[in-house]
This record gives sequence, structure tokens and C-alpha cells, in this order.
Amino acid sequence: MELELEALKLPSDNQRPFVIAGPCSAETEEQVMTTARQLREKGCHNFRAGVWKPRTKPGGFEGHGEKALPWLKQVKEETGMLVATEVATPEHVELCLKYGIDILWIGARTTANPFAMQALADALQGVDVPVFVKNPVNPDIELWIGAMERLNQAGVKRLGAIHRGFSSYDKKIYRNTPQWQIPIELRRRIPELPIISDPSHIGGRRELIAPLCQQAMDLGFDGLIVESHCDPDKAWSDAKQQVTPDVLDYILSLLVIRDETVTTEGITQLRHQIDELDNQLMDLLAKRMRVCREIGQYKKEHNMTVLQTNRYNEILEKRGAQGSLCGMAPSFVAQVFEHIHEESVRQQIEIINK
Repeated sequence: MELELEALKLPSDNQRPFVIAGPCSAETEEQVMTTARQLREKGCHNFRAGVWKPRTKPGGFEGHGEKALPWLKQVKEETGMLVATEVATPEHVELCLKYGIDILWIGARTTANPFAMQALADALQGVDVPVFVKNPVNPDIELWIGAMERLNQAGVKRLGAIHRGFSSYDKKIYRNTPQWQIPIELRRRIPELPIISDPSHIGGRRELIAPLCQQAMDLGFDGLIVESHCDPDKAWSDAKQQVTPDVLDYILSLLVIRDETVTTEGITQLRHQIDELDNQLMDLLAKRMRVCREIGQYKKEHNMTVLQTNRYNEILEKRGAQGSLCGMAPSFVAQVFEHIHEESVRQQIEIINK
């Protein structure tokens, strides 16, 4: 289904991308107000703070709940900023509406649960408030879109998506691997949907926030949601991924925002070359598959198994090394040939089973 969307119409500076900033958790009234005042001085228009903070494991600070909502209301009244927080249950929605919270977002774990999403959609029936939906913890674009469809069917038309990366057992650089191809595909499918990036949760470390912000801008994201704390090292949750308002202001001041309206005439010829090369690639792949089918026929006639593991490993190793010499990441080349091999096996199985 197509989403029926309306413009979010949230304040931002023309010189900067749309930004929502504030601490991971609303810890104390003083911490909330101090951070909010500092952010407002730096030109921030939208303030965020977590009120309900269930952690991966019990025992950590899990938020003050309703007690912290008056602090956000005070931020709004004193600074004029819009205020935002995460909701995960219908009760959270009811309390946020009661205290005049301007923007709601839905966390990755909640997005992954269709039962929870339907309960939130029911609670938001007929409510005109902007709602951002984080990607689910696992890389499933259908689950992400389905969560937004539930809200949209309930009448929520001011929708946005938050890309916060995806959980991975093998953590190397990032806390949550970006897998940029997924938000890019989301943009292709729903071009009118605003998508903002969450570099704090993708990176998990404050030194990664600046490059991740720039990468999001280079990919045409509509804005950012960044965790900012008046004293990050003493934060009660996710201290390593928060920056001070001063640092955030510096990061934003260095961002290069690409002009999407510039004419593309200068790259038209290069795109023609890409199209021609893609045509050649498709032709070569078709020829490769024809040979694979002939091999499949040979295997059938000689009662051989389709999968020849040694040969498969040889292809991956040889092409990975070749790709590296050609300036391509071996992991990328391996993925390409894994998909090619998968299709080759599928076609050979068809021949053997005829």
C-alpha cells in the first residue's frame, strides 16, 4: 500500500539539516534544563530526551517515566523548542499527549513487534502529532514499512523514519551496522517519506558521530537525531555516544550539505557509460548462466551433486583476491559471487530435476 503523508513542518535552520538533539535520558530536572538551554543557545529547535528507558538487561537506569514529562514541558515553555520522547505503550502515548509532547518516536525493539505497533496505532487513532519510526533491530525493510503502515491506517499522516542501524553479533566498528542500502531502498519505495539518521546509536562512540552525520547528508537524508548531554561522561545511560551541545554545534557547522537541485547535465554522459556497462554485465551474466546450465546437464548425465564445495571456495578466494587488486573490497566481491553462485545452483537443480 502507499502511505498517505503530510509534511512534518518542523522548525530548522536553513543553513543546517533538520536536527533533534538532547540527552539519551531525562535524568534530573537540572540536567534536562541545562542541556536544553545550551542547545537552544546553539540554535537547536527540537529537543529530545528519553523518559522510559528499558535497558537490554535489568539493573540499569530505566527512566523516571511520568515524573520527567513536566521537565520536557518546562523546556518547551522556557526555550520555545519542540520536545520529543520515545513511546512504547498506549499508556506512554496517553501521558505524552497529556503533557503536550510535540514529537513522538518509536524505538527499534517496538518497531519489530507488530502487536506492539498495532496497540500504538490504536492509541494514536485520530491524533495529529508527528511520529518517527526507528528501523527494527533486524534488517527487515518490510517490517519497518509495515510498522509505518499501521500508524498511517490509524490516521497518522505526519510520519518520518529514523535509521539507527541494525544489531549484529559481530560488532567491529559500529554499535549497530548502518547497512545503508536499506534506508536507500526505503527512499526508493517511499520517496516522500522523511528519513533522518541516528549517528549516536549507529556509532555507539562519540568520535564516530561527525563522519556518520556527513555520510547521512551525502546520501540525502532529511535530518539527524543526535544525543547531546551537558556532561556526557557522567550520563546515566549511553555515556560513550553522547556529545556536549558545543561539540554538536561544531559538528553541524562542518557539515557539507549537497545541493539536490543542481542540474545533472554534467554527469549525463557518465550515466550513459554506466548504462552501457550495466548492459554488458547483464549480457556476461546471461552467458555465464548458459554455461552453468550446460554444467548442470553434464552433472545430471554423470549422476553428480550440484554443489561442489571445493570449486565454490576456489571461486570466492580467487575472485576476492582479484577484486582487491582492482580496488574493490573483497567482502563486496564475495557477496556478488555468492549471489551468482546461488542463482547458478538454482538453475542447475531445475535441470537435474527435470
